[in-house]
Amino acid sequence: MTPAITGEFFLEERRQRILQQLHRRGRVSVAELSQSFGVSEVTIRTDLQALAARNLVVRTHGGAMRAPEAPLIPSLATRRQQQVAEKQRIGQKAAALVADGDAVILDSSSTTLAIAQRLRTRRDLTVITNSLAIAQEFLDAAGVTVVMPGGSLRRETASLVGGDGVEFLHKYNVQKGFFGAHGLTLAEGLTDVSPLEAEVKRPLVALCREVIAVLDATKWGRLGLASFAGLDQVVRVITDDQAPGPLVEEVRARGIDVVLV
Repeated sequence: MTPAITGEFFLEERRQRILQQLHRRGRVSVAELSQSFGVSEVTIRTDLQALAARNLVVRTHGGAMRAPEAPLIPSLATRRQQQVAEKQRIGQKAAALVADGDAVILDSSSTTLAIAQRLRTRRDLTVITNSLAIAQEFLDAAGVTVVMPGGSLRRETASLVGGDGVEFLHKYNVQKGFFGAHGLTLAEGLTDVSPLEAEVKRPLVALCREVIAVLDATKWGRLGLASFAGLDQVVRVITDDQAPGPLVEEVRARGIDVVLV
């Protein structure tokens, strides 16, 4: 049985942790989850019903199992239509941190795509990315050199994933890395719903002198299946002004600059 988890959880964080258990074990019971999270069985049934309504789980007698074709990773096209105004503001603020001559990393998130759209006129800029959409953004940007690690095509995110082809990036002196995330929590840091995406992001994070998280308010307190950066690796978080105040202050208390736009 999974050890009891103490402390209070945001609603979405608890549900994401339920998905984590399902990912590892294939099925869960209401009784076990109730004991694990320290909440009533009625609460767990409500959680499972909400996840079932999103086609993430299949309800069973006394519990749930992971849906065989659960859409855990929204497509890039879907994500680009969510929190559009917030991502534009975040992208503008983040792009202002990039100077001519820099080498930066942009991951395959929709928020970093908003950054890329504002870097097209930079000079002598090197952008390292596993995102096909971001690479395409710079096709006619004469002052920007795009470098991509190898890997396999992941159509949902229009990105290259897998551990191959990352080693050669060590020759670059990367000033800043900008990373989106499915969620941010104090314990797990930055997380992604795709272990394959997280596998790419971890070595990219390690290359950066400064790691900057770019995420809208809906990502605070959420938890994905795989961590790719601890909060101790993050220098700055750029988010929108609807981010939850108490959690923002806890992150700031750890010495991280949180910028609200």
